[in-house]
Amino acid sequence: MLVNLSHAVGGYLIDVFVKRADWWLLLGFLAQAMFTARFLVQWIASERVGRSVIPVGFWYFSVIGGLLLLIYALNRRDAVFIAGQAFGLFVYLRNLYFVLRERKAKAASAPVS
Repeated sequence: MLVNLSHAVGGYLIDVFVKRADWWLLLGFLAQAMFTARFLVQWIASERVGRSVIPVGFWYFSVIGGLLLLIYALNRRDAVFIAGQAFGLFVYLRNLYFVLRERKAKAASAPVS
């Protein structure tokens, strides 16, 4: 029984990661890497100052990862995945807008030397 389970799991993994490998799978992995990178950026920034912070790089990686995953989800025709990524992308873009708007306002109000 254990041999059958091992064979079934091995066959499944070969099917998912080898036989079905294509450019879409590579895009999906790239998109997932963007999401992993955003958490690394956030974690490192927080560790440096000793408190939780969300640097602008977090939002850039979120937008890139969200857009790539939305494209991937559209290709896979997964309604749940499409809806989730589309909403997330809106939130990431909105937060990035707030960050950039605040930076622009601070730059405009800074005294000119």
